[in-house]
Amino acid sequence: MKLTTLSLLTALVVSDYASAAIRAEVTRTTRGVVHVKATDYRSLGYGAAYAYAEDNVCMLADTVLTVRGERSRYFGGTAHATEPRNGEYGAGLDLFFKLPNEQSDFFFKGYLDLDQLRAGYAAGSADVRELLAGFADGYNRYLKDKRSSLPKACKDAAWVKPITVDDVYLMIAEKALHASGEAFAAAIVGASRDPEEPVTLAKTMPKAVTSMPTGIPAGVGSNALAIGSEASANGKGILLGNPHYPWSSTDRFYQIHLTVPGRYDAMGVSLGGLPIVAIGFNRNVAWSHTVTAAKHFTTFRLALDPSDPTGTTYYYDGAPRKMTERTVSVDVLQPDGSVVAKQRTFYFSHQGAVIVLPQAGIGWTADSAFVLGDANRLNTRLPEQWLKMGQADDVHQLQGAIHAVKGLPWVNTVAADRRGNTLYSDGSVVPHMTTDKFLSACLLVPDLLAFDGTRSECGWGQDAGAPEGVFGEANAPATVRQDYVGNSNDSYWLSHAREPLTGPAPFGYSPLYGQAGAPVSLRTRIAFKQIESMLEEEQFVRMDDVENLMFTNRVYAAELVVPALLRACAKALDLRLLAPCAALTGWDRKANVDSRGAVLFREFWNIARTTPNLWSIPFDPADPVNTPRTVAPAAEPALLAALRTASAKLQAAGVPLYGRLGDFQTETRNNRRHALHGGQGDEDGTYSTLQMRGALTPKGYQDVAWGTSYIHLVGFDNGGPVAKGLLAYGQSVNPQSAHYADQLPLFTQKRLPTLPFTEGQIKAERIRSQVLTER
Repeated sequence: MKLTTLSLLTALVVSDYASAAIRAEVTRTTRGVVHVKATDYRSLGYGAAYAYAEDNVCMLADTVLTVRGERSRYFGGTAHATEPRNGEYGAGLDLFFKLPNEQSDFFFKGYLDLDQLRAGYAAGSADVRELLAGFADGYNRYLKDKRSSLPKACKDAAWVKPITVDDVYLMIAEKALHASGEAFAAAIVGASRDPEEPVTLAKTMPKAVTSMPTGIPAGVGSNALAIGSEASANGKGILLGNPHYPWSSTDRFYQIHLTVPGRYDAMGVSLGGLPIVAIGFNRNVAWSHTVTAAKHFTTFRLALDPSDPTGTTYYYDGAPRKMTERTVSVDVLQPDGSVVAKQRTFYFSHQGAVIVLPQAGIGWTADSAFVLGDANRLNTRLPEQWLKMGQADDVHQLQGAIHAVKGLPWVNTVAADRRGNTLYSDGSVVPHMTTDKFLSACLLVPDLLAFDGTRSECGWGQDAGAPEGVFGEANAPATVRQDYVGNSNDSYWLSHAREPLTGPAPFGYSPLYGQAGAPVSLRTRIAFKQIESMLEEEQFVRMDDVENLMFTNRVYAAELVVPALLRACAKALDLRLLAPCAALTGWDRKANVDSRGAVLFREFWNIARTTPNLWSIPFDPADPVNTPRTVAPAAEPALLAALRTASAKLQAAGVPLYGRLGDFQTETRNNRRHALHGGQGDEDGTYSTLQMRGALTPKGYQDVAWGTSYIHLVGFDNGGPVAKGLLAYGQSVNPQSAHYADQLPLFTQKRLPTLPFTEGQIKAERIRSQVLTER
């Protein structure tokens, strides 16, 4: 029998998982932090999976259902992914897409190509293949050991099943798609066809009524700040990582320390329980990620052969090509308990999947169609990327690893090392579309990032040493400095308050990396104002100073607006304004638990911030941190009207104007309400961000959707890392676990506990250990 290249690669993957003995030592320290030590990567993955399942088995099992495309089989086609219940767990991907199960299943089965994922891993790192295979085995071992005692959320559930390494590949592939394919999931499914139904093509392209997706929703992101030798008190680096990410979905972080002696030793958090440190530190370097402003996709408009009634023949460089087809089947549970198999066919040009999104003006007609060029659809490099980053000894090696592997899907990297260097880098996977192509006839519909799909000269380019179709190191934004760098999700151009990045001549970086010289968010502005003020006052900063910066909770919008608002109040002679103006006069202009008046300002600002011509001093790209500013006198009546409306809203809800923020911004776990500090981030200019699940009610803002999740603060001394950290929502989604809510009080109190990294530190905080073996 003749073997294809793909089958040979698959055989290589299988051969990696021969019967090497498993031995992993799993230690738990205070608050359930996991330390896995193993002599090989397969054992490392095994121990990581077993520990993660102890804390989150139901959520992991539910996640596997999603990426396998099997939700409809167990929950029905019209239901949506499991919503979080009392903070317990939820498999929903609301931040990225929210589709009923049947459409979700078709998306994952139709868009992800397991054969190509296997081939990608087979061509990559053997260590990674071992690590991921071990993860599948470790999870299965946990199910074997604990099947009879699973948590209530999934006890006796038929959908809790053993997994294979293929499932791990699919879980990683799902993470990579957050800023591209998942944003277009409805459009991809919308372009698929039932093979039993006749083809019907639109006569004309629809008129756009809304904009198309742009990737990860605005505001979802992170803060990161790195201090270098010129600004730190001991001349070594300091790194603050503050990702703002979901509290209850499959993208929860998990605190873990992974060690293969002599080969890998990194601590921090994994994403979704995957067996690799995504944000973390080792002995010599610490790093964090922030969601990048870059785009990780483009679209292409195809010219179709009108003589083909199926609309699946397109022209490329003057020659016809036939689209490839992928037909998949989904089992759907019916109300009577029976299961019906449904099929759909997905279509691809060589540039990507056909999409149909009528509300954005994207249709499929007899003479044209759009396809999504997704730089992350087949990105199997993500785990190898994080593995290599964890092995770096300084920021230069870290930067080298980023571009040698090129696997970061949609994040910036901010890092500091023991030598006192700092790094900002957008080394994410960005399509190779240079500025000159944006300025040429290749760009057909700017609002759709739609390029001419009929000509090779309009396709993605190539950089030496980079994966096909994405930018390499020479064309990606980055800077290494000795004072500081930071990012709070605005574009690359402002990684330092006074020295923006401009990019290579003559056009700078590709527009896909984000806009240069544009206004930045209030959150970015307060981040730079705080560090600049600190350095002006103290010249050198310590870890404690950076920790204070993290938890100051200044509301920058209030600093800009409240003085003018109170002056306008005094002139208004309006009895309705006496109480709210008095409340804002006494407010500390912060979003602390004890801040009185913060709820009133939030409701006011949610109205007032959209006031036209609010500022008298406009944005100045030469002073982006301090502009725009100063309330325009003509805007004062609108501000007063917003304050009256906000005051009436609080009174109608029974919320006192002087109420403490911590009484009305809470997370409930096991019937206990935990007071939360933090503001709205980009909207109100608070550094620490919380996005609550709903609007204001008589009980306040209840339960967190996303926001400050993991915090780590890492410095260095002559012996290695000095680290503190906190996972606000805790390690486990199981209400019966000791680690379900044990870190919430620490978050309320703004306490960052020490993270044990060395053998001695781990031994001092050890609460239990076990050695997992298997032959």
